[in-house]
Amino acid sequence: MLAERLRDDLTAAMKRRDELATSALRMALAGIKEAAVSGKEARDLDDDDIVKVLTKQVKKREEAAEAFRNAGRTDRADRELAERDVLTAYLPAALSPDELDAIVTEVLAEGGFSGPAAMGPAMKAVTARVAGRADGKTVSALVRERLSA
Repeated sequence: MLAERLRDDLTAAMKRRDELATSALRMALAGIKEAAVSGKEARDLDDDDIVKVLTKQVKKREEAAEAFRNAGRTDRADRELAERDVLTAYLPAALSPDELDAIVTEVLAEGGFSGPAAMGPAMKAVTARVAGRADGKTVSALVRERLSA
């Protein structure tokens, strides 16, 4: 399970005194624990849920890096990007633009989605198939483009 792998890698990072990996993995595990206890009752997260949490963590790091870079703090921006790279290793491989295009085309044809009114159901179907392997903004733009064409 992915959570066990993260914990094992945290222990290994602590033993080799890798401060960057230790910090990134601790924050990721804290995010996973927070997601597990959010809602009405605590639950165990499966690997898909953990991938969603890690994807959010990666996105936070990218946004923070951009903010630091805009503020002239390149040292902090570089650290955020390095932590992002540590977490990215636990995510499934990203889809290429061609693969994403093929998935969107296939899902829209299977579901019979057409017109801008079908944006919500189409996004739900495409997001389920993509499963965290592509950026939501990119998927949304592609689906919107296809539905309005």
